Parts: sequence; C-alpha cells; structure tokens
Amino acid sequence: MDMRRLASTLEASLDPAQNKQAESVLLEEQKKPGFSLLLLQIVASDAYGSTARLASALYFKNYIRRNWTDEDGNYKLSENEVVSIKRELIGLMISVPANIQYQLGDAVGVIADSDFWRRWDTLVDDLVSKLTPDNARTNNGVLQVAHSIFKRWRPLYRSNELFTEINHVLEKFGEPFVQLLDSTDQLIEQNKNNKPALTQYFSTLNLMTKLLYDLSVQDLPPIFEDHMQPVTSLLHKYLVYDNELLHSDSDNEAGPLEFVKSGIFEVLILYAQKYEDAFGPFIEQFIGSSWNLLTTIGLDTKNDILVSKALQFLTSVTRMSQHARSFNDENTMSQVIERVVLPNLSLRDSDLEMFEDEPIEFIRGDLEGSDSDTRRRAATDFLQQLLAQYPRLVTDVVMRYVSHYLSDYSRNPSANWKSKDTAVYLYSSIAAKGAVTTSQGVKSVNELVNVLEFFQANVAKDLMSDTEVESILKVDAIRYLYVFRSQITREQWRDAFPLLVEHLGSLDYVVYTYAAIAVERVLALTDDAKQPAISAANVKPLSAQLLQHLFELIERNPEPAKLQENEFLMRCVMRVLIVIRDGVVPITDNVLAHFVKITQIISPNPANPRFYYYHFEALGAFIRFAAPSQPEKLETSLYPVFGSILQNDVQEFIPYVFQLFAALLEANPSRNLTTYYTSLIQPILSPELWASKGNVPALVRLLSSLMARGASQIVENNQLESILSIFQSLITTKANEIYGFELLESIMANFAPATIERYFVTILQLLFTRLQSSKTDAFTSRFVRFYHFISARVDSGLGADWFIVHANQVQEGIYVQLYLSVILPDTQKLSRPLDRKIAVISLCKTLTDSGAFAEKYKKGWGFTCEALLKLLENPPILATTDDSIIDHDVDDMSFGVGFTQLQTIKRPARDYWPEVTDVKSWVGRQLQEANARQDGKIKSFAEERLAQSPQALQVFSMYMSR
Repeated sequence: MDMRRLASTLEASLDPAQNKQAESVLLEEQKKPGFSLLLLQIVASDAYGSTARLASALYFKNYIRRNWTDEDGNYKLSENEVVSIKRELIGLMISVPANIQYQLGDAVGVIADSDFWRRWDTLVDDLVSKLTPDNARTNNGVLQVAHSIFKRWRPLYRSNELFTEINHVLEKFGEPFVQLLDSTDQLIEQNKNNKPALTQYFSTLNLMTKLLYDLSVQDLPPIFEDHMQPVTSLLHKYLVYDNELLHSDSDNEAGPLEFVKSGIFEVLILYAQKYEDAFGPFIEQFIGSSWNLLTTIGLDTKNDILVSKALQFLTSVTRMSQHARSFNDENTMSQVIERVVLPNLSLRDSDLEMFEDEPIEFIRGDLEGSDSDTRRRAATDFLQQLLAQYPRLVTDVVMRYVSHYLSDYSRNPSANWKSKDTAVYLYSSIAAKGAVTTSQGVKSVNELVNVLEFFQANVAKDLMSDTEVESILKVDAIRYLYVFRSQITREQWRDAFPLLVEHLGSLDYVVYTYAAIAVERVLALTDDAKQPAISAANVKPLSAQLLQHLFELIERNPEPAKLQENEFLMRCVMRVLIVIRDGVVPITDNVLAHFVKITQIISPNPANPRFYYYHFEALGAFIRFAAPSQPEKLETSLYPVFGSILQNDVQEFIPYVFQLFAALLEANPSRNLTTYYTSLIQPILSPELWASKGNVPALVRLLSSLMARGASQIVENNQLESILSIFQSLITTKANEIYGFELLESIMANFAPATIERYFVTILQLLFTRLQSSKTDAFTSRFVRFYHFISARVDSGLGADWFIVHANQVQEGIYVQLYLSVILPDTQKLSRPLDRKIAVISLCKTLTDSGAFAEKYKKGWGFTCEALLKLLENPPILATTDDSIIDHDVDDMSFGVGFTQLQTIKRPARDYWPEVTDVKSWVGRQLQEANARQDGKIKSFAEERLAQSPQALQVFSMYMSR
C-alpha cells in the first residue's frame, strides 16, 4: 500500500462509519515489515493533513503497545526496526504539534517500560544534548519526552533497580534541569510583555514542575536538596505571580497561570509529606501565600483544580502539629470556616448548570469521590484534618454555622434552599471520620454529634415530603443515607429502604440515579456477622417491579451512547439479581428480553466500559441463577446475540461473551453439546483469537467447558490436536503458562488415557524443556500440581506408574531425577489448600498403588512416605463452600488492556475429590485397606524403608492404626 493510501486509511479509522473496514485493512498492513516506520513517516510529514498525522500517531502508540516485546521481554519487531524507532522517535517528538506529542509520548513510555535504561542507555544523553538556552518549542518537546519516561516512577515501589535507574537519570539530567529552571525564569522576565513567547516559556515551566515531581517522587535528589533555597524561592515566586497576558479568556477553562500554580502545589504537597526536614524551613511562606490565594480567588470553574490543590497543601501542612497550632483558636477557626471552607463547599451557579445540563458528570464528581480535584472534596478533606487535630473546637464552630444556615432556610425554604444544602454538606463533613468507603460508607463518626438525630430532625422530611422539595435537597437526603449507611441499624433500614426505592420513580435524572446508587450500596451492605442490612426476603416481593423500572430508566433514550451513559442504573440491576438469586426464575422472560435488547443496542458501538462491565456482570448473575432451571430458554435467546458479537468482532465484548458462554454450558453439565456449541468449537480454536491476551483466560474456561460436555465430538471431529497446539503455545510464555496448565488439566480430566497416550510424551517434552531452560516459580508449582493430578487419578487409568512410563520415554531415568530434585521438594512449597490436598492423595496412592515404587524405587517409597507425613503435619483444610459473590470496585480495574473477570460467574477451583474432607482420616483408611488388600505389604514396606527414620515410622504406624 502506498503512503497516501495508508494515510487515508488511518484517517478513516477515526470515523465511526468507516472504522471497522479501515481497521481490518490496517491489521493486514501491520503484518508487513517496517510498518511502524511508515507510520512515523506519516507523522513527520506536513504533506498529510493534521487528522491523518494524529491518526498515525495514535495507531503507532497502540501498535507499539501490542508489538514492542513479548511477555519475556524479547523484541517482537526486527532489530533494525527497533534501532530505527529509537533513533527517530525523540527527534520527531520534539518537532511535532503538542497533540501528536502526547501520543508519541505514550509510545515512548511503553518503550521505556521495556528498555530504559539498560537497553536504551543513550536516551538521557540524547535528551540533554537537545536542550537549548532559549528555544522553548524544542525544550518543551524534550521535557515532554522526559516526563513521559520519568512519570513511570510515580506509582512504583522502592527497589534497588528503580534507584539505579533514577540515579542514572539524575547524574546526567539533574544539573542541566536546574540550569534550565533558572534560565526559564530569566526568559519569563525578559518576555513579560511578549504574549506568544511568555506563553511558550510558561509551558516550559509547567513541564518542569511536573518533572520536579517525577524526579522527587521516590526520594529527594541531592541536587535539589543542595539547591533547596533557590528552587523554593522560584516556586514561591510563580505561586504568587500574575500577568494579565496569561489570564484565561474563559471562566471555565484553566490557563497557563492556573496550570503552573497547580503543578507547584503538587510539588509542595509531596515535599511537605515526605521531606519535612529539608523543606520545613521554607514552608511558612507557602502557607501564607496559600491562605491569600484561597481568600481572594474567584469561584470560576477555571480555578477549581488550583483551589483544590491549595486546599490539599493546607491539609498536608495541618497534619504537622507545629503548623496546625496556628488554627487552634476559635476566632481563627471561624475565619477558616467562613473564608476558605464555606465558599468551596457551597453550591455555585456552575454546579447548578452541571446538575441540569450534564447530570451524569455532576453525579460522578459529587458522589463517587473518585475526583479529588473538586472544591467540595478538597474542602471536606481540609476540614476533616482540622477536626482530627482539634475535634471539640472544630465541631463547636462548625455547628454554629450549621445552625445559622438551617435557620436561614427555615425562614424562607423556597428562596433559601441553598442554605440547607450547605448546612447538610457541612454537617456531613464533620460528622464523618475518614473517607467514604466503597463497601461500608463511613465506618466511624464524630462522637460529638449524632448523625441519626440530625437525619430525623433535618433531613428525613425531604425524603418523605409529598410537597415540592428542591431536587438537590432530595439528593442531599439520599446522599446522607448513602454516606452514613453503616450507622443505620437493620430495623431502621426497614423503614428507610422503601423511601429510596420510591425515589427511583422521580422524573429528575440526578434524583433517580442517586436513589439507584444508594439502593445498590444498601443491598450490598452487611454487618460484622455478614448479615445483610436488607434481606433477600424483603427484596424478592419488590424485585419484578424494581427491575422493570430500572430497565425502563436505562432504555428511556434508546440512542446507543445515551442508553449506556448511566452505569449506576445497570449496577443496581446487577445487585438486585445477586440479592434475589433464584427469585429471578419466575420473571425470566421479561428480564431476558431486556438483556437481549440492551446488548443488541450497545454492541455496534461500545462507549462506556463501566456500563457494559456491569451489564455483563448482571447478565452473568442472571445466567447463574436462572439457567440451571431453564437452560434451553436462555441458550436459545442468547446464542444469536452472542454469535453476532463474535461475528462482528466486537473486541470489547468478546472476553465477556466467552465467559458467559462457559457459564451457560456449566449450568447444564449433564446435557450433550447442542449443534450450535459443536459448531462453535472450530472457530474458537482459531490462533487469531488466542493472540489477544485478554481472550486467553475466557477461552480456556470456555474450551474446558466444551470438553467436559463434548469430548467425544471433539475426538470424532479430529479437533484434539488443535487444542493441544493451543496448549503448546500457552505453555511457552510466562504470561500464559498458568492457563496452559489449566487447559492441560481439563484435557487430562475429560479424555480417556487411551486417547491422550500418543500425545503425552510430547506434552512431557514441552514441560521438561521449560523446566530446564526457563522455569519460573509459578511454572514449577503448577507442574508439581499437574504431576500430582496425574498421579492421584489411579481410578481413571492414570497414576504414578503411567506418568513414569511416559517420562522415561522422553529420556531414560529422567523420572528419578525429576522426582527427587523438583517434585518432592516443591510439593512442600504448595500453598493453596486444594493443591496440597491433591498432593496428599497423590503421595498416598503412590504408596498404596504404584508397582514401580513398590518394587523398583524402594528408597523413593520411603522418601514419598516422609513427604506425605510432612504434608499431614499441616493438613490442607479447604474452605467451606461459599456461594457469595465477591464485590470488586470497577474503578480499580483496567479496561481494554486485558482480561476482566466477571465476578458473578467466577468459577471456583474444581475439587476432583470432594468426598475427601478429612485428609488424615482418609489417608489412614487408604493405608489400612491397601495393607489388608496386599497381605500386609504396606506395613512391611514401612518397617523396612523407614528403618532409618524411627520418628517417621512411629507416625506412619499411628496412621495404620487409626
């Protein structure tokens, strides 16, 4: 394909109407050598439009993410291509527009994750060599590259390797960075009346504050400690700096001043929290400047991030007792509340506009607490930190303001409703101790207030009132229950819960969404004894109407993007289904119809990962509880929609669909495979599907489920070798080795030994090669478990002797070496109770059933016995069957980069020997029965082969006489 056509195809990939076709063309093109370099050529050339260049940069970033290295760190591209990319990328990134820089910067970050610094040790020298005394555009490109690499350090744990990398950077980059900081300051002074130049130099300063944070995040660099006075002076200078040329033209969009000052506050917060000894002498000037900023800055939205960062800095400082003391005065505290806290807690016109015009964004920012850069969140954190230092003083002062605002509201409720909103929010801020947790809400409260009395006296009426109440006050009441849900007793919830459900019928988007959020969290709430706040018996009678109403709210606007906008409603659907469990069976038809309809609408254009995650979790819960009693109905309705997703290659949904297919199969384990499932086997054996790492866990589960019900069809259709090829591919990579063993165990469990036998020597060759060449702890552990899995299945025609015969066909005598150096020692390292149980069964059956150990490996029999007794010193105790569904916070998950497990249909680890509960008693019975069956041979073996271990013989004799 020529360059111009490639550029046109890349541009089409950004158009939803042409995306699918363009992507399929690009997938073919990317298989050709040098594809990544063609992308960079398009990015670099002004001959192509800005859209094509941006599309090329985006595709390059994603291509590098998928194709730079494999799981073992080996390059997937040719050496020449790797060298060329590294040589060209930095210079290119410096020369392109900012929006393209960001995309290339992400690609640099991916490469740095793999190669920096040991495989890219010239990078820092290259960056430093490109810095200039006064060319802001070039310097900004260099600094953007540096930030793309160094920001990787922010979330990492301390390690010697990490500090070696940081020291490598500081040795080369530290001094030039400090010099550039000083020269940028001078250039800003020289160009204070030149807006274009001033804006460029402020961009440099903004990037340098980010790098100052990056370079300091793990430890304070010596060069910064040596220059603490000039560095902090410069930071303070620009914290209070003002220039009309840099003022934002918009009340909503932050400008250069706001960005730089916010970045400075981030550095100050870091230094105050981690480097008090070095930073302490300079901190007072920043406290005073922060106070002045907060008491003079406007309420415009453009200042929101800056204000929240300033409040976060004061919060950090207030944790230090010597600085907190300045607030320990009633008059001072009143000033803090009045001039800093209240302006940032109270609703602004912009908040009300968002409430009306962008309700879902209002909800996400206000309720979740995930966005700590909101004024309300930051003001609350500051107030709570003051409360932690001086609980009585803060409580008394705040309660006076709460009373004032409540009185103001009572004088004219319709006109002064904002006063009540402020009062409730202010009260909640000092009543709660600590953050609102996902599972429990507020776990502990301020002992100086009574949250239930306040609710009954001031808040409950807004939930119960039939008269006109402002929507935001209803939201406040619902939020109050949400926040303090752990403080409400089960008896009180019986009265309050119907009020929440009633507000799902509100016509106001924010009100019914908050109600859904609160209902969902309350249904998930349990006490210390794991008893639910709302029992299933109380929910089941309401469930049909509740689910129908939630589905109607979701489907109110059938336009795909709008339908999947509100993940909170779908999360509530999921929770109701989890709570009522098989109570969904009588309403299966209605619920099934809604799931099919929603899936069909969102499949062509998945837009909200949180929504469709909860959608598939809800569908999983539905399958789990409805499918066992009516599998054909669900299969018939869901086959077409799932098949369409696979046929249309909806990549975001495919891993979910594979899990759901498996759950449908597992719901009816006794039934033979239908024609549809049989026809599904060949497509899912396609190597292209297995190439996506996000598909692998789900495909392994699905294939295992298909083998459990359709082993005979697989053999008849000659598909077993294709499955074994997949196993071979999985077992060779560290990322997929665990899934390779899972697939192998399923193969061994579902096919007769006679079917597997001709392949087993090759299987062992693959495993032994990995053990010898590139084993990991995880691989060794799973290999040992696999050995015991084979050894324990004597009744299925396998067993230790079967393994020995095939192992010695790989190499004569290899079994003894393997058993003594890997299997026996690593058996004791098995940590999971189920793995240890399998090992106990395996070792016991080796003693009782293995002819090889009885006659040929006599010393091995003794070693095996000692290993078994050692395992039984700490016998595996399997947890009792728990049918509960683990709750996961969706914000802790990553989407689109890997596999996301559906918790509602998560398959528990399979116990192939459920009848063995007390392993000690079981071992005793097995030994006694085998001894009787073999005319006392087991006892005589022990006396002979444990003669040198009298203590082991004594313990063994106890088992023989149990």
